[in-house]
Amino acid sequence: MKELNIELYKTMYLIRKTEEKIQEHYHEDEMKTPMHMSMGEEAIAVGVCHALKAKDQIFGTYRSHAIYLAKTQNINDFFAEMYGKDTALLKGKGGSMHMCNPDGGFMGSSGIVASAIPVAVGAAFANKTVKNEKYVAVFFGDGAANEGVFWESLNVACLMKLPIIFVCADNGFAVHTPKSEREGYESLSDIVLKFHCHVINQETTDVEVIYNLTRDGIKLMKDTSMPLFLHFGYYRYLEHVGICEDYEAGYRSREEYLKWLERDPVRSQREKLINRGVDERNVKKIEEKIDEKIMNSIKKAQAAPFCDCDELFEGVLA
Repeated sequence: MKELNIELYKTMYLIRKTEEKIQEHYHEDEMKTPMHMSMGEEAIAVGVCHALKAKDQIFGTYRSHAIYLAKTQNINDFFAEMYGKDTALLKGKGGSMHMCNPDGGFMGSSGIVASAIPVAVGAAFANKTVKNEKYVAVFFGDGAANEGVFWESLNVACLMKLPIIFVCADNGFAVHTPKSEREGYESLSDIVLKFHCHVINQETTDVEVIYNLTRDGIKLMKDTSMPLFLHFGYYRYLEHVGICEDYEAGYRSREEYLKWLERDPVRSQREKLINRGVDERNVKKIEEKIDEKIMNSIKKAQAAPFCDCDELFEGVLA
C-alpha cells in the first residue's frame, strides 16, 4: 500500500503545483483562457481515476484540470493548450474548459453545466454494445444534479444497466448559490438510492479512502451489471472562475476556508507518507522532480508557435 500512496501523492502534487504555476503566470496574460481551478478536489479526481484502468474513459466539466491530469498525466499537452499553442492536441482551440485527449482516455469536458453527462451515457451504451469491457466515469458538480438531463441520464443508465460511474463532486454551491436556495430535498444520495444503481456517499479528503471506495464500487458493478453513483463532498478553495481565493468573493467566510485547509488533501497525503515510513528526503526528491517537469512544460509551451490561421477551419463540421 505504500507504493500506491506514493503514486496517489505524485499525481495530487502534480495537479496542485500545476495550478499554483497557473496562478503565478496568469497575470502575464499569455494564457488566453478563463480558468476553473481544481484546488481542494484533487483527492476525488485522483482517487477515482487511479481506480480505473488505462482503457477506461472519463468525461468532465469545465473544471477539468484535476481530472485531465489524473487520467492522462500529460502535462506537456496541458500547458500547450493553456497557452493556445500549435503543439497542443487541440491546437489551443479547447482551452481550460474544453480539454480532450481520447488516446489517454479523457473523452472531453464541456463548459455547459451537465452537458457531458448524457454524452458519457452514450459512450457507456456504445461500450456495452461492442462488449469492450470499458467503464466510463463522468465527473460533475452538485449544481449539475439540478439539471433535468442528469435525472434522465441516470434513469436510462439504470434501466439499461450501463457500465457508467456518475461522480458528483459536491462543494455545496452552484457558482455562488448554496443548496438551501436551489434544492427542495435533504439528500441527493438518498434520492439516487431509489434508482437501480449502487450509491457510495462520503465526505473525505483522504485520497486512499476515495480510491478504495471506488474500487469497491467497481467490483459491485461487475458483480451486478448496475451503474455506480459516487457522491463526495469537498471544499473549492478558489473562486468559481479565476485564480483568487473563494472567501474573497464575500459569500463564504475565511474561517470556513481555514477549517477545510486543515484537511487539505495534498498535505494530508504527504503527512501520511511520512507517518508510514517514507523518508521526507525522498518525498522532497519526488516533489523536486515534478516541479522540474512542470517548469519544463511551461517553457516548452511558451516557446512553441501558434497555429496558422487555417487551423480555425479544421474540425469544423458545419
